[in-house]
Amino acid sequence: MADLAAPRFLDSRTPPNVLTLTMIVAAGAMSMNVFLPSLPGMAEHFQTDYRLMQLSVALYLAVNAILQIIVGPISDMVGRRPVILWSFALFILATLGCILAPTVQVFLAFRMAQAVIVGGMAISRAAVRDMYPPDQAASMLGYVTMGMSIVPMLAPALGGVLDQAFGWKANFWLQAAMGAGVLWLVWRDMGETAMRREGGLRRQLHDYPELLLSRQFWGYCAAAAASAGAFFSYLGGAPFIGSVIYHMDPATMGFFFGAPSVGYLFGNWFSGRYSVRFGINRMVIIGATIATVALVMSLVLFHLGLGSQYVFFGFMIPLGLGNGILLPNANAGMLSVRPHLAGSAAGLGGAILIGGGAGLSALSGWLLTPDTGAFPLLWMMVISSTLSIVAITLVIRRQRRLGA
Repeated sequence: MADLAAPRFLDSRTPPNVLTLTMIVAAGAMSMNVFLPSLPGMAEHFQTDYRLMQLSVALYLAVNAILQIIVGPISDMVGRRPVILWSFALFILATLGCILAPTVQVFLAFRMAQAVIVGGMAISRAAVRDMYPPDQAASMLGYVTMGMSIVPMLAPALGGVLDQAFGWKANFWLQAAMGAGVLWLVWRDMGETAMRREGGLRRQLHDYPELLLSRQFWGYCAAAAASAGAFFSYLGGAPFIGSVIYHMDPATMGFFFGAPSVGYLFGNWFSGRYSVRFGINRMVIIGATIATVALVMSLVLFHLGLGSQYVFFGFMIPLGLGNGILLPNANAGMLSVRPHLAGSAAGLGGAILIGGGAGLSALSGWLLTPDTGAFPLLWMMVISSTLSIVAITLVIRRQRRLGA
């Protein structure tokens, strides 16, 4: 951890304020889900099939994953600040491209380009690790993501209202405006947090095997990816569940769609409050258990014939609660395995998490039909969340063996 000065708000010579870090991540979260209630209307606008339109989620996540592998080592080499600034500048241009796209193919191309905002989301986590030791970093990540969870909680509902009032493009104008605001905030407030390393990009790539050969790193990655995989499955399938199976209008679906973020908010608060006291591993197992139990209960109710929109979306609240506890701690675990490669770890870990999420998001969209109902999606989410318990259990057992 670098010997950094205390943050002073709107002073670019000091590390960033927690508000700046929160807004960096919030802008990325908004880009991911604010337009989802508009997907049926966008499919009609571009005169294409809903399943093709739904690829705007999966393709975004796939490019997001690839970029994280690249931006992590670059941020270790040139610093966190320039990577985040360039990420937001390019994101604004890509968002304007989405607005002006004449065809669905052009739209999807610019939608993939929007994934460049991941440079801000991933590297902000590395900046937190630059500033704090492991358990405190987990606590700070909890507070940062607690603040940003308000945005994705409100974004789908706001997106649905904007869609009904002004059409689907209003959601992308909102993204462009927020991107510009965060770009200004980063320029004014975020000083460099990373220690420059000699050797350039070649040195970064040479050091990558330190992460690839670490079982502890892979264990935390697997726990985070499996737990988040349940949420990304939800991102891909929930718009279909709401609009086709339960016939919700965009505003209503947007309101229900934000259910996981309610739990995520409280999970982040719990993580920020108790991570230092309980430790990373215990917090991860608590979060994984809460999410998995909730999803199993939802699946059982559906099999008993008691399923409804209230059951489906209601049990997404404890899913968000579990993820809100698990993810800050699993991320802190990843970044602490090799602190001098925090940016690379953030990029590679994020790529694994988002890459798996892209696949599950696409798969959930293709498996769901009016005849299947919510069952394929719920089974995917239960299996994915259960694997997070398996992954963190293996990490804990290995650490106990090494400590013995």
